[in-house]
Amino acid sequence: MAPRGAAPILPLALALTAVAAVSWARGPSGTLWSRQGCAALGRCCPGRDPTCAARGPPRCFCDQACREVRDCCPDYARACPAVSCVVAEWSGWSRCVKPCQVSYRLRQRHVLQDPRNGGAPCPPLEERAGCVEYWSHQGVECQQSLLPALITTGSYGKEREKRGVPKKQETIGYCVQFRLGPVPGSCQQVRAPHAQWTRYLTQGHTVCVRCEWPAQDARSRRCYGDGGGSQVCLSLWQAAGHPRCRGTWERLGQLRDCSCPEVHSLVFL
Repeated sequence: MAPRGAAPILPLALALTAVAAVSWARGPSGTLWSRQGCAALGRCCPGRDPTCAARGPPRCFCDQACREVRDCCPDYARACPAVSCVVAEWSGWSRCVKPCQVSYRLRQRHVLQDPRNGGAPCPPLEERAGCVEYWSHQGVECQQSLLPALITTGSYGKEREKRGVPKKQETIGYCVQFRLGPVPGSCQQVRAPHAQWTRYLTQGHTVCVRCEWPAQDARSRRCYGDGGGSQVCLSLWQAAGHPRCRGTWERLGQLRDCSCPEVHSLVFL
């Protein structure tokens, strides 16, 4: 038998429970539902802000961190829609920063829309790629030899500007086939999109390297490091823009045109 005075307490407890159930419930994906949300607060706080909350119990939050913690107010997605970063297209590649030596070129893009409310962050806004220019910024041809052989992906040969080259010289060139020796693991450790070609450098594989203007020497019409004037079969190579990616290769012969797969088609710098 219940003690005297217990009867009034039970209806009161049930009433409080019912009020709490109406005011608060756990929605799908762990979202906390509340009568008072971000719109009622008139707030949409950037970053992690523990003060940007609707009082509970338990509290729900109107800051970006609530998406990860999964304690957002029920109207957060509606009152504070996620806006991802938007960037412009890449600019064209710049000239080599330093002529007459192994250097790098740049391309950039800018932000059109900053991210808000937990939207996707902005991707990198600048990329660099190795390059060599054989003329100074004043238009004077460089007089130097670059060893070991500097190579990069064949697509660079289509992109680089052939300044001061007569039209009849643009298509004159030759291809050299090499068999790769040991390739260091550093060639596989690359993140930049323009340097992904070094991942395909594997010991024992045959690569085709094209020699063309403006990489050809003005007098000999040959590319530095092509192995044509050496009695030694093995020579050195280095990936432009990736100083730790370097090794040896064996010259197999010279051809008029390259016929290797795209991932094994390279160009001298």
